[in-house]
Amino acid sequence: MLSAAASELLEDTRHEPLLSVASLWEMAIKISIGKLERDHTIAELVTQKLVPSGIALLPILPAHLDIVATLPFHHRDPFDRLMVAQCLSEGLPIVSRDGIFDSYLDSDTVMRLW
Repeated sequence: MLSAAASELLEDTRHEPLLSVASLWEMAIKISIGKLERDHTIAELVTQKLVPSGIALLPILPAHLDIVATLPFHHRDPFDRLMVAQCLSEGLPIVSRDGIFDSYLDSDTVMRLW
């Protein structure tokens, strides 16, 4: 569940909300191993929930992967590392309660919001 501050950020029309394809990929894996139950398929989630709410998908680009290859191993989760790389590459803040992201992000260029 999102904090009130995170929900407020996502609802603020001055921001373009993005969801990394890496998040959907991680969800699919968790569904397949029984760690996550959903009422919708991933495709339905995107078309019925994300698109109508104005959340755009952030694709995985080769430039993001180049950054993953250079990141220190503060965190071993490959999906989180990819999302950090996307934020660094695109100059985007990340919305997360996980403080481990702070070790990757420089508050002058990219920050963690929650």
